[in-house]
Amino acid sequence: MKQARPLPGYLVSRYKGWKATTYDENQAWYRHLAADGQHPRAMLISCCDSRVHVTSIFGADSGEFFIHRNIASLVPPCEPGGNHHGTSAAIEYAVTGLKVAHLIIMGHSHCGGVAGCHAMCSGKAPELEESSSFVGRWMDILRPGYERLQPNKDEENFLRDLEKEAVLISLENLMTFPFVSERVERGDLTQHGLWKDITNGSLLNYDPRKDGFVPL
Repeated sequence: MKQARPLPGYLVSRYKGWKATTYDENQAWYRHLAADGQHPRAMLISCCDSRVHVTSIFGADSGEFFIHRNIASLVPPCEPGGNHHGTSAAIEYAVTGLKVAHLIIMGHSHCGGVAGCHAMCSGKAPELEESSSFVGRWMDILRPGYERLQPNKDEENFLRDLEKEAVLISLENLMTFPFVSERVERGDLTQHGLWKDITNGSLLNYDPRKDGFVPL
């Protein structure tokens, strides 16, 4: 039996406000998007965290970004098979279907998924080690990043480093997809790694020449 219920009243009110203002004032643009399809220049992979509002950060309008969100902004390695691969499918469609020019990974501070990975890998969250844990098996993607960091730091600084390591792991895994690596090598596609501090609003960009994240 279906368990869906009517939308909460506050969301209905917000929708009606948007429809009467933003939509009404830009009807031609929305009709253009519907008739001509989407042609985003970039795909942005970010975290599900409600505090990370990627369109707001870049002042983006409808149709500008192809956005995929998951726990900790992670990209898994290319693993063809019959399983469900939501993130991999989104990347494939963005690159081969929409032919985006840029793939952007955005991590962020105080990430709950990364904190969960730290707890799991340090033996503090045995429940995440269970095979039935969707979060734990997803955070296994970051386990190599945890293992290559030096553990002799205080926990807060270690977590900040692990959050950035998640971005690097995702950039590395992107290159395991043949349709990504081929286009990168041809110069048709670029990759970018970002980390956002949700406390002070700063945005850091990974610079491979410095092998580190630098402020924008």
